[in-house]
Amino acid sequence: MTPAEIHAITEKQRAFFGTGKTLDPSYRINALKRLRGALDTYESKINEALLADLGKSGFESYMCETGLSKSEISWMIKHTRSLSGETRVKTPLSQYVSRSYRKPSPYGVTLIMSPWNYPILLTIDPLCDAIAAGNTVVLKPSAYSPNTSAVISDLISSIFAPEYVSVVTGGREENACLLDEPFDYIFFTGSQSVGREVLRHAAKRLTPVTLELGGKSPCIVDKTANIRLAAKRIVFGKYLNCGQTCVAPDYILCDSSVKERLIAELKAQITAQYGENPLENPDYGKIINEKHFRRILGLIDAERVVVGGQSSEDECRIAPIVMDGVMWDDDVMGEEIFGPVLPILTFDKLDDAICAINERPHPLALYIFSSDKRAIREVTSRCQFGGGCVNDVIIHLATSNMPFGGVGASGMGGYHGRVGFETFSHTKSIVDKKTWLDLPMRYQPYKSLNEKLIRLFVR
Repeated sequence: MTPAEIHAITEKQRAFFGTGKTLDPSYRINALKRLRGALDTYESKINEALLADLGKSGFESYMCETGLSKSEISWMIKHTRSLSGETRVKTPLSQYVSRSYRKPSPYGVTLIMSPWNYPILLTIDPLCDAIAAGNTVVLKPSAYSPNTSAVISDLISSIFAPEYVSVVTGGREENACLLDEPFDYIFFTGSQSVGREVLRHAAKRLTPVTLELGGKSPCIVDKTANIRLAAKRIVFGKYLNCGQTCVAPDYILCDSSVKERLIAELKAQITAQYGENPLENPDYGKIINEKHFRRILGLIDAERVVVGGQSSEDECRIAPIVMDGVMWDDDVMGEEIFGPVLPILTFDKLDDAICAINERPHPLALYIFSSDKRAIREVTSRCQFGGGCVNDVIIHLATSNMPFGGVGASGMGGYHGRVGFETFSHTKSIVDKKTWLDLPMRYQPYKSLNEKLIRLFVR
């Protein structure tokens, strides 16, 4: 799209928002129901697009994308009316007689920029929250997943007028044009480097933002862990979507006394879940494009590979890999891997592991496998991270009852459920003062009696 076309979309949305139609909770709920119905109608096309872009099976597409999106929509349909209402709060005696309340208000015209790794889930979830809160929305899906972006565009245009929800496809030029528009809120999911650009543009107009970024999410395995179950769950979470998951365990930080057992179990679980030759498994996906395929291969030190290592350049596929003997200054530890490569580092004391994590940028997720309640408490209390799991991985994001988001370098703000509604809302604080009584103590000329009353009420 040209800058003029993009500007025309935002202007039409601003005019439509100004009509006040989106303020009605019934209007929002009906929109959410249409969105949920469209996911049913387009499910086969979504599956085909995800298979073409990422090699995802129909099972994985529903489990990790369409199904989770429908779950968030269903939660919002159930709760939008109550979330949209006023909430009365206690009024100080000094403001007698009045009613104090909090009133959620939509921001207005919002921009949602979504990534390529879970292109349905990470577009529909924030869209659902923005609609529930009463906003209009411009969606910008990733150019790296063109087939899914095309389906998203068709799906949205089939149920919403462009002045309400519109999709802008394209690449960097379209992104730049969008970021020059005066949006009332920006929601971005993607890399830290692009997140910085989004924040820089938003700062020009002091536009509020949510940034869902990434980072190197650690997975601690201590000596009390159930090693077999830990390996099973780590393999599932790490190699799901070929490791192209923002909350995938980026590396294992393992007690040195159980490392060899863990590696053996990881190898057994990779075979059990993906077969002797994962590249022949039709349910194992692919790397999004050649650029990322080559980037991931560049992080691998062949001498440290203890499991896997096969790849197919023609298909952009890399079999699950485990690397042992990794050091903090190795290339694979210098950036978020975002691929099917799992480095293993070790520690002898848990305190050393905690310090090593806290010395680095705060990760989006953290996982600990342990049977020691004290160790779990120490890690979850002392380490800074967005969210995580105890004795499992990645499942903390699959609920509308907890917020999902990062901290520090891994992002700012959160969404899902109530927090998602609040993310796309500004809460107005309002005092409704009655007119039948007017206490005189605040007015000039100031009197000693009034000062005594002020000191009595305000303390």
